[in-house]
Amino acid sequence: MNGDGTVDLLLWGVVPYVVLVLVVGGLIWRYRYDRFGWTTRSSELYESRLLRIGSPLFHFGLLVVIVGHVVGLLIPGSWTRALGVSDTLYHVSALTLGVIAGFCTLVGIALLVWRRRTTGPVFSATTRNDKLMYLVLVSAIVTGLGMTVYFAGVELAGGHTGDYRETVSPWFRSIWILRPDVAAMSAAEAPYKLHALMGLGLFALLPFTRLVHAFSAPIGYLFRPYVVYRTRDPQPAGAGQATRIIRRGW
Repeated sequence: MNGDGTVDLLLWGVVPYVVLVLVVGGLIWRYRYDRFGWTTRSSELYESRLLRIGSPLFHFGLLVVIVGHVVGLLIPGSWTRALGVSDTLYHVSALTLGVIAGFCTLVGIALLVWRRRTTGPVFSATTRNDKLMYLVLVSAIVTGLGMTVYFAGVELAGGHTGDYRETVSPWFRSIWILRPDVAAMSAAEAPYKLHALMGLGLFALLPFTRLVHAFSAPIGYLFRPYVVYRTRDPQPAGAGQATRIIRRGW
């Protein structure tokens, strides 16, 4: 096996499983030994103006990006064609949504990083782990958005780019059946490889940074009943005897 083949085997056949071990093992370790640190370490009390703008932009943009990655990586092209979605329509939709969501995510994270750097108390509460996480996160966003914009430009100019559903997607799916398709990923274009490496680095950091809060999304909040408040204002005699049915929220 030549040198390039060895590097490809390590990057696309070994590193993904090292990252999986880090994610699973890191989450178990964090939950058992740092449960009280399983938090975003909110800094809203220090500054809220930029946070109210940057956080929704980042999170909603990221949600669309994640959905796009799930569809692109897990659903084979043959399935979308069987549903009547042509390759042209698929690529146009993916590029359009990808550019919009990518810009929202980038603007959101830029505001959050600017806020963290320029607000004294927030910057003082920033750890080395946070700085490394932000560096890798921003790199992943920039490489993904830059790749999307570049390929969109090539497509609009009438050119042709490699289809990630023939390289990156088969490789990603093959990881989960323990038969990594190294050759498929080796054939991918360089921007896809760089973005994939940034993604792997981000997942490796996930259990050890504030990103761990992604596993604590307050889903139950959507289904909880309304909070009942009792007034301290004086009430007329007998008012407390009235009863009514309290319905659950939502």
